[in-house]
Amino acid sequence: MEIFGFDLAPLLPFILVGFAAQLVDGALGMAFGVISNTLLVGVFGVPPALASQRVHVVECFTTATSGISHLISGNIDGRLFMRLVVPGMIGGVAGAYLLSSLDAGVVKPFVLAYLAGIGVYLLIRGLLYPPKFREARLVAPLGLVGGFLDAAGGGGWGPVVTSNLLIQGAEPRKVVGTVNSAEFFLTVAISATFIFHLGIADLVGATAGLLIGGIVAAPLGAVAAKRFSPKVMLILVGTVLTATSLFGIWTALAG
Repeated sequence: MEIFGFDLAPLLPFILVGFAAQLVDGALGMAFGVISNTLLVGVFGVPPALASQRVHVVECFTTATSGISHLISGNIDGRLFMRLVVPGMIGGVAGAYLLSSLDAGVVKPFVLAYLAGIGVYLLIRGLLYPPKFREARLVAPLGLVGGFLDAAGGGGWGPVVTSNLLIQGAEPRKVVGTVNSAEFFLTVAISATFIFHLGIADLVGATAGLLIGGIVAAPLGAVAAKRFSPKVMLILVGTVLTATSLFGIWTALAG
């Protein structure tokens, strides 16, 4: 399969991974990193460090595309965005600087257990109680913690920030769109060093495949977030958050 003389066949598995991961992330505000890293390492045998680098580079582009798509779909709360983005970037930069001196692996199982509990709560709330919207009050500290965990722990912005904003009663599609859009600035702040050191030469193979699939899926995820009912959004977010967190706990304890 060639496009403009370029053979896409070797990239097809990675394109599919990027597409599936971004479709879930764009619709539910989480899980691109978790899904991509899990499949790259567990299925394709990519070394964990290289997988993490590639995913972060790709996220610089997919979050930009996703943010624009959510803006066009009307899924962004401007006030919430401004309250999230600056603390998130500060937390991300702090996490990147402290990564070398902290053992994030010790803390990770506890964070994942907390997120699994939130996932179960959101699932029950979506199934049994009609959502009632109200403005989220705890935003800036949440952005700070989410950004820090994303950098220091290799992921966590979407699960931490999206789930906690939903618990506070914020409108699901606005939460997903706003968190996805703010993530672009967070990812660029964290990944600038990766891009500088990796260079253009590494944007081939798996990285290019993830990038193509992610960019194609980003607009579809934004449309899905707009069309899902709040009840369905809570159920889906609760299911994905619980499943990915429990898998992360099992992986962390098994390792």
